[in-house]
Amino acid sequence: ENLAYLPSVVGPGTGSNSTAYYYVYGYDGTNVTAAKGTTNYNKYGVLYNWPAALTACPEGWHLPSDAEWTQLEEYLIANGYNYDGTTTGNKIAKSMANYSGWNTSSTVGAVGNTDYPEYRNKSGFTALPGGYRSSNGTFINIGNNGYWWSSTQNNTNLAWSRTLSYFYSNVFRSGSYKESGYSVRCVRD
Repeated sequence: ENLAYLPSVVGPGTGSNSTAYYYVYGYDGTNVTAAKGTTNYNKYGVLYNWPAALTACPEGWHLPSDAEWTQLEEYLIANGYNYDGTTTGNKIAKSMANYSGWNTSSTVGAVGNTDYPEYRNKSGFTALPGGYRSSNGTFINIGNNGYWWSSTQNNTNLAWSRTLSYFYSNVFRSGSYKESGYSVRCVRD
């Protein structure tokens, strides 16, 4: 599940690529109790900017590195988790996606398509389309996409992340602005 650690909360208009900030999609305030009472908190967890994500995982767990994300992807591909059962190419998003909550798509093998139901969440990752806090200070893409940080910096302003989209069958790797608010999945040490 997405991490829901919330020591403090700010609205989407507050951002930084160096100071840790925590967000709850759709919540614009600073009251942690109120933020924890929202549907989005209870369903999608917390959105973290990259500095917050680096220290959010509890003791005995850690934010996965870019290499650990790649290892997971390569394992799923090689072991037949592509929506069509093949073992080459990146078509694993459906196998990582939760059964519900995604907007619909007619693209073959896409997360939002009901085709290949036997592959839906086959990996048990249960990815949810929790959207994100954009670097321009707005919440967007809930229902469409899920975004997750890695612990690996791309450059001064960017860190590597992963995205699943309702419209595609693959997992995307990209360099994302550190002030963006993304979900976190922790890996046991």
